[in-house]
Amino acid sequence: MATSSSATVLRRIEDAAEHVSGICFKTGPPQRIGAELEWTTHYTDRPAALVRPADLGRALGPHAPAVLGTTDPVPLPGGGTVTLEPGGQVEISSAPATSLGSLLETVTSDQARLAELLARAGIVLGERGLDPHRPAVRILDTPRYAAMHLAFERDATPSGHTMMCSTAGLQVCLDAGTPEQLRARWEAVHEIGPPLLAAFATSRMREGRDTGWACGRMAAWYGINSRRSGPVPRTADPVADWVQYVLAAPLMCVRSRRDTWHVPDGITFADWVRGALRRPPTVDDLEYHISTLFPPVRPRGYLEIRYLDAQPGTAWIAPAAIIATLMSDDTLLDATRELAAPASGRWVPAARDGLADPATGRAAADLIDLACRHLDRTGLSQPWRDQVADIAGRRLRASVS
Repeated sequence: MATSSSATVLRRIEDAAEHVSGICFKTGPPQRIGAELEWTTHYTDRPAALVRPADLGRALGPHAPAVLGTTDPVPLPGGGTVTLEPGGQVEISSAPATSLGSLLETVTSDQARLAELLARAGIVLGERGLDPHRPAVRILDTPRYAAMHLAFERDATPSGHTMMCSTAGLQVCLDAGTPEQLRARWEAVHEIGPPLLAAFATSRMREGRDTGWACGRMAAWYGINSRRSGPVPRTADPVADWVQYVLAAPLMCVRSRRDTWHVPDGITFADWVRGALRRPPTVDDLEYHISTLFPPVRPRGYLEIRYLDAQPGTAWIAPAAIIATLMSDDTLLDATRELAAPASGRWVPAARDGLADPATGRAAADLIDLACRHLDRTGLSQPWRDQVADIAGRRLRASVS
């Protein structure tokens, strides 16, 4: 392509593929780590009541996201930004940190400030990956969310609405690594996924009832069209795999000046490039399309790990520290992949049966043991390392109690 500006029109599949290839993995020595923490929100005295957007806006004040009408949202003291999901879930997206210790410091500061602001309005943060009190109800009316709602209705399953309005996750973000490390790191964050999502599942209950899944949040994700939420198929070429996934995924919406962003069912981004819609797509449209894809691991220049449930309080540090440790150097990564191999690809058994799935349970115990023996690599203080080991140990013991 002659230019890669956001307004560049994409008229050939090769141009779209070239752009995706150029942005999906930014390689270099792995140094940074980030996190996104999401919570359901509830009135303190009425946890099953829908939280009104106006109450969230007043509570968040200058930190309220643009979707609530704020013209220039202010980051939280630690640098994290606040966003709001369709069912009223609140999320902090951290600034990148150069160590897990510094990430812990900034995120806990931001988390405490967020909880304080909401508490003044009688609102508390949930502690689970799936709303245990309410049905899935959308409280935000935006063109994006309306188009998502319609797309999920076409799938003829309630899973999409549950995902939009009732789930809360923890995301851990890591550098992709050098070109030589890229494939192994990409493979590893997928291979450890089933054991760690099972070990840190917090989403069995929904609307006061047992979902029958250890990780009901992931059950909702699995019920969505797999071409936009399933794992990226993996071959020897991660870049080519992601390019194919992006181009073959159905469009969720197409932005326009109108209030309606709906798009005919089944049209993929590749179809759009080939002329399926009235106007051709731009680079900006392509990047927006990528933002509507939700695989368990999404490349965004860095590796965005999306398969973990929200954790209570500051317990998010345990899965974050375990992942950071296992990915901390090539030798440890090799050992990690060997231990994770028996459970690799067992996404559904891990989410449904949790650590009771034999292969998943053994891999989780082995991986957590390996990480806890090397937590000194994280930069966390000894009390925090002890806390990580305690949280992880309690998770494993709970599975056999």
